Parts: sequence; structure tokens; C-alpha cells
Amino acid sequence: LLEVLDPEQNMAFNDHYLEVDYDLSQVLFITTANYLYNIPAPLRDRMEVLQLPGYLETEKVQIARNFLLPKQLTACGLGPNDVKISDSVLAAITSEYTREAGVRNLEREVSTVCRKVARRKAAGEAKGPQTITVAQLPKLLGPPRFIETNVENERRVGLATGLAWTEVGGDVMTIEVSVVPGKGKLSLTGKLGEVMRESGMAALSYARRISGFLGLSKNYFSSIDIQIYVQEGAVAKDGPSAGITMAVALISALTEIPTVNDVAMTGEITLRGTVLPIGGLTEKAVAARRAGIKTLIIPAGNQKDVPEIPKEVRDGLKIIPVEHMDEVFDHTLVKNDK
Repeated sequence: LLEVLDPEQNMAFNDHYLEVDYDLSQVLFITTANYLYNIPAPLRDRMEVLQLPGYLETEKVQIARNFLLPKQLTACGLGPNDVKISDSVLAAITSEYTREAGVRNLEREVSTVCRKVARRKAAGEAKGPQTITVAQLPKLLGPPRFIETNVENERRVGLATGLAWTEVGGDVMTIEVSVVPGKGKLSLTGKLGEVMRESGMAALSYARRISGFLGLSKNYFSSIDIQIYVQEGAVAKDGPSAGITMAVALISALTEIPTVNDVAMTGEITLRGTVLPIGGLTEKAVAARRAGIKTLIIPAGNQKDVPEIPKEVRDGLKIIPVEHMDEVFDHTLVKNDK
């Protein structure tokens, strides 16, 4: 491909079977890939890359309703009225039994439901139309494989809600920080990658920088140990988007000021507290809406991406762009005399 996609240098090729020369300079090649980062840089430089985000949950439900369910009913020898599945049941299957960008596993789960209904009908155990309810799903598909992360109902010290982009869509992550007497050790635990660990170190450096503003002594950090814990959730998380979340949880733990519980945030932090843009905003916004978040804090550099978020998701969120951590604290820490 590297040779083919550079017609300025290579345009004439030879078929070794037919021994015929042919020109590929006017041919358009369309390729797909699940991962962009492992495509060699010289090859990627000759491509025009189009990023296609995963389906939203509402889109998956409509795909299942209009395409997957009719297809599986026919495949299982059932009529269109033999199985009645509401959109709420399809949404439950999507969120509790699948975790993917597409709908391949969703089709498998719908197929499982249809096959079991067909078997019961063939055995004479069921007659007439069968209505599938959410309560029946564990019996048909087993216990839920994925549990949605819900936001805390109470305001707590050292706790902040962040958003992560994963290969199967957005996900909510809760970050906890514990401060105990010690010797200045920083521990980062949970299912997180190297980039996210660096975000934790950047958040600590920023906290040290503003220690005077926080009312902390210069030697305070050498007398404590700090643990930053990222709850595991369903999918391993990594990427430069958890910096401000870690900083909020850390500052909350250091000052004992609770955080606002229905606010989620995404963005990277510099050592000076500047909030940097991130990717995957649409997927993260969908995850926030699904988890019951009411306010979403995003980097000011991502304002251009807000129109790409589906209207039904935007309407349920108050989106606040920020440029610096000072603005983040205004919206995430509970106001008090401090």
C-alpha cells in the first residue's frame, strides 16, 4: 500500500500471473481499521483518515428494532408478531449485556432471545405472542455482564467523577483520593494505563504549586501519603483526559471540601493549571447523560465539538467550557467559607 498510494513515485505495476502492466494512479482505495495508532506513520501520512465514532445507545436500539430483530425472527422461523420486545428491553440488552462500538454482540443477544422463544413454541410450552420484559432477561441471557457506573448521591470529600473514552464508547469513572500520614509517597491504583498515571503526577505537581493558596505548609506534602484510586469499571482506561478530575479529587481531599456530586468533567491539566482539549467528547457526553450527570465540564478548546453531540444528549446536559483549574473549582467544589 505504501508504494501504491504514492503515484508521484510509483504508478506502473505488473501482475505476475498475467504478466500485464497496469496503472493504479487513478484508483481510490478504501480501507478500514479498528486502531489507528499501529498503522505505520509513512502509510498514515498518505491517507485521508475519517474517524467514525461508535453508535449511541439510542441508535443501537433503533437498529435492533428496525433491522436486527426482524432478521433474527425470520432466521428462527418466527413471525413478526410472535415476539414483542419494547425499546426499554432493547436498551437494557444494549447497556447490560453488550459493550461495543457496533452492534455485532447486540445481534447475538437478540438472536439468543428469539431462539429460546422459538424452542419454547416448538416444544408446546408457549402459545401466542410472547412479550419479553426486562425482568425476564436474566433467565434468557443470564445475569447482566456490565453494570453502569452511577454517580454518588451524596457529596463526599476526595471524590470526583470523570469521563473516559474507550474503544467501545464513553465510560464514567469515579476517582477517589485518600490522604493519610506518611512520607510523601504517591500511589496510583486501579485499572489505568501509563498516560493516566502521568495525569495523576501532574495533578499532584499542580497541587504542590498552589499549596500556599490552599493554606497548606511547605512541608505538608512530605508528611503525608496520597493514594489516587480509579474505580475499575468494565473497561481498562487510559488517555490524557483525567487530569482535571484527579486534581479536583486531590484538592478536595487536601482541603476537606466536598465535591458537587452531579458534575462530571474531562480534560487534561498542565503543571500551571491550564486545561487542555481532549478527544471523544461525543462518547463521553453520552456516558455522562446515561449516568444521570446534569453538568459537564469540558475544555474551552473543545467548544467546537459541542455541535457534534446529538441534540437529545445536549438538551439533558449543562455544558460548561473552562480554560483553567480555577474555573473548574468554581463548579466542582461545594461553596463554603474556605
